[in-house]
Amino acid sequence: MLLGMESIRTRNPQAALMSLEAAAASARGGFACLFANSDEYETALIAERRAQGRYAPPQRRWPVVMLIGVMLIVAGMVLLLA
Repeated sequence: MLLGMESIRTRNPQAALMSLEAAAASARGGFACLFANSDEYETALIAERRAQGRYAPPQRRWPVVMLIGVMLIVAGMVLLLA
């Protein structure tokens, strides 16, 4: 297979060069950035994450946890002192 590629290159080096340039241009196009600056990227990233529901409001469970904790402390004190 390698010999076949070498013979193609030696027969028509101009075509090989044009093919290589086309491949390089295609590869460079894959690295193009869709955003002009980091602010645009971060804005789009946050918008996408919000659409996915990642930034849901936090659950306010600490008052319930504190109430249960205080109740357990009071129950423990009653049991110790009784």
